[in-house]
Amino acid sequence: MTGVVFTVLATAAPITAMTGNVPIAIGSGNGVGTPAGFIFATVVLVIFTIGYSAMARHITATGAFYGFITRGLGRVAGLASGLIATLAYIVFESSLIGIFASFFKNDVETFGGPHLSWIVYAVAGIAIIAGLGYFDIEVSGKVLGVFLVSEVLILLLMGGAVLFQGGGPDGLVVGSLNPAKGFTAVAGGSVAIGIFFAFWSWVGFETTAVYGEESRNPTRIIPRATLVVVIALGVLYTFVSWMTIAGNGVHNSISIAQGSTGNPFDLFFGITQKFVGTWAKDVYMVLAVTGSFACALAFHNSASRYLYALGREGLFKAVAPLGSTHEKHKSPHISSLLQSAITLAITLYFYFFQAPSKAAPDVPYYYEFGLLAIMGTMAILIVQVICSISVIWYFHVGKRHPETRSWWRTFLAPLVGAAGMGYVVYLLFANLSFAAGAASDSPVYKIIPYLVIGVGVVGALVALYLRGTDRTRFEKIGSTVLAESHER
Repeated sequence: MTGVVFTVLATAAPITAMTGNVPIAIGSGNGVGTPAGFIFATVVLVIFTIGYSAMARHITATGAFYGFITRGLGRVAGLASGLIATLAYIVFESSLIGIFASFFKNDVETFGGPHLSWIVYAVAGIAIIAGLGYFDIEVSGKVLGVFLVSEVLILLLMGGAVLFQGGGPDGLVVGSLNPAKGFTAVAGGSVAIGIFFAFWSWVGFETTAVYGEESRNPTRIIPRATLVVVIALGVLYTFVSWMTIAGNGVHNSISIAQGSTGNPFDLFFGITQKFVGTWAKDVYMVLAVTGSFACALAFHNSASRYLYALGREGLFKAVAPLGSTHEKHKSPHISSLLQSAITLAITLYFYFFQAPSKAAPDVPYYYEFGLLAIMGTMAILIVQVICSISVIWYFHVGKRHPETRSWWRTFLAPLVGAAGMGYVVYLLFANLSFAAGAASDSPVYKIIPYLVIGVGVVGALVALYLRGTDRTRFEKIGSTVLAESHER
């Protein structure tokens, strides 16, 4: 279990989640109530995980959500959810490339290097990831482990220093942990954006299920590992976001997050230097770059795997090549190259067609990272709601595995989890004009809900079409995952 937990925590890139998400949550979301937002997300995700883990005890599916929903609710819901999840992972790589470019550019200029356009760093990152994906050269577990330990240590060092020195100008600001604060918006902001970026910080925790095939006892290890990951990240995120506000002070936290210093990352860099030292700030800045790159690479691999799985099932000849592997390297090279091409196209769009604004001067951070994070998180939350319903259906309607079925673990927990995540999605729809904060003027923002829902509708219609015209191909939906599950 330790290996699975370690790998998934490394993939989560805590330093990227904190440095990238907290400034947006504070500046455009729930302000000093951001830590309370993380507490809310922790509770909801722990409850969701109880039901998710119950299903993982009986289904070892590499496709995670895709496999679970197909088994629970059928192939129509499975394909619709699979396409929505694929969309999420596809845009997550682009989102991480955006913040990677922003971090990298900031580091180079801070350390006295040339002032180059952010697109240089973005394209370089995309090219390196494309090469790694094509040749199937993965970041080794040891390297990921070094990144994880280094990231967590620097975050805890910063937070611990603030805590033991009693905080900044306003003390420890214990009130920021008040649950009510998590649902109070900063002036000109939206609760939806704060809660949304809290949930975005966990994206990827469900990939514990992906490692089931590599675990000696997946039905026991995966449920436990998933719960450990969710709780560990929740404690870390709540503590770090709380200490960030305490270290900067209430007024300064909001001011810096909204760009008063010209760099929202100063929310972390400033207090790391003040409470620990300049050397710690420099280390923090470097780790922000390496962490965001590793996270982008992980999402690239996830997106490529989803594309590969869809192609491998051979539902349509047009996507069949995606299911092939390289003759020599054995990598899903076509899916990987397609994913890289999509990431490049999205990044170039933001470079050529998205102008910076006074409120959002950093295009790769505010627009590419922020908007695509909203799109991907919205998609994943919808899939998680459907997954919760599939848990209830699998155990209580399908009457499977009575030894696991219970009113709490397989009914009430997934029901409450679905309600909590559904509420967050509702918040976004109810606050469309505010949810993207400073980036709400972008046309990309305006199409987010329609694109996410549209992809799901297309998936459902395709499945219904196949069910009515070609039962053989319809039966292939999710069949690879289910067959592998039985064989194991």
